[in-house]
Amino acid sequence: MYNLDEVIPYGEKDTAGCGLIGFIRQDGTKVGGSDIIKGIEHLKERGNGLGGGFAVYGLYDKFADKYAFHVMYDDNCSRERGEEFIKANFDVVHEEQIPTRKNPKIVNPPLFYRYFCEIADTKLGEKMPDDYVVEKVLLINKKIDGVFVISSGKNMGAFKGVGEAHDIGDFFRLDEYKAHTWIAHSRFPTNTPGWWGGAHPFTTLNYSVVHNGEISSYGINKRCLESYGYECTMRTDTEVVAYAVDLLSRRHKLPWDVVAKVLASPFWKDVYQLTGEQKELAVRLRSVYSGLLLNGPFAFIIGFDGGFMALSDRVKLRPLVAGKKGKTLYVASEEGAIRLIAPDLDSIWHPKAGEPTFGFLEK
Repeated sequence: MYNLDEVIPYGEKDTAGCGLIGFIRQDGTKVGGSDIIKGIEHLKERGNGLGGGFAVYGLYDKFADKYAFHVMYDDNCSRERGEEFIKANFDVVHEEQIPTRKNPKIVNPPLFYRYFCEIADTKLGEKMPDDYVVEKVLLINKKIDGVFVISSGKNMGAFKGVGEAHDIGDFFRLDEYKAHTWIAHSRFPTNTPGWWGGAHPFTTLNYSVVHNGEISSYGINKRCLESYGYECTMRTDTEVVAYAVDLLSRRHKLPWDVVAKVLASPFWKDVYQLTGEQKELAVRLRSVYSGLLLNGPFAFIIGFDGGFMALSDRVKLRPLVAGKKGKTLYVASEEGAIRLIAPDLDSIWHPKAGEPTFGFLEK
């Protein structure tokens, strides 16, 4: 395990915020990572070097139907333990060390490997493949010392660590990848330590979450999710959002606009102003999913297979701006980050509090 005194580069917290930016080429065309690195670097003042990361969709077409495990190891001994477990529970089609380049700002990085996996029917039993993967990933992150699964979705991957976000992007050589959806985060840990596994994004299967703000309802959210079999092991409040999205979207099959109504539910005073089916739905969601209502200031970009959703809290205590240029949708903490990579936008707007903004692939 990491000595947190070593991985936190500053002795005191820096009074800053988090930076978010993401874009999706809705026609599915792919672009390199240079723009997203440039955009998140523009938001450098919102972070403090304690973490940065990226979620990238559409980058593994050769293995698009395989589960792509990005795994972080403390050392080669932990890698042996991790690989023993992975190969005992999955059929590994291809494996390799994730390419990196030396960056003077990235100090003492762990080892990063990726594995493209299938699951034999004999191992599944009566489980669905996605449930099997979630179960094994939670087990790895909780039980195997020095091993952390960073992401486990299909045709997507997360790249994250301790450092400025643009340095993390350079370290992972993201300028050499091409993908249709890019999401980035420059982290300022509010109440949690800065460490490699605790940087954003947080992922479950194809879901990824980057977050600016603080989840003050973390305790009740965590207990609610534990009742559905999830375990929070990454020492940060944002982890509950990734599991909540997995529960609501994948397991309970709620549409994305309804997921948004659970996470950023309208206040009761506003629910009482509704009528008919809208009021009935709002009351049911508040009653059934009260443990998943998120309190506190937040702005999210939540990635998933085929798109992303940007969402702010119910009074918009954290900024969020969106813009459109042709077939590309951009969202970010600040307009300047979008203008830097897309100066001639067709439109730009500020989503209302608790109002989701969606970007979907046309296919």
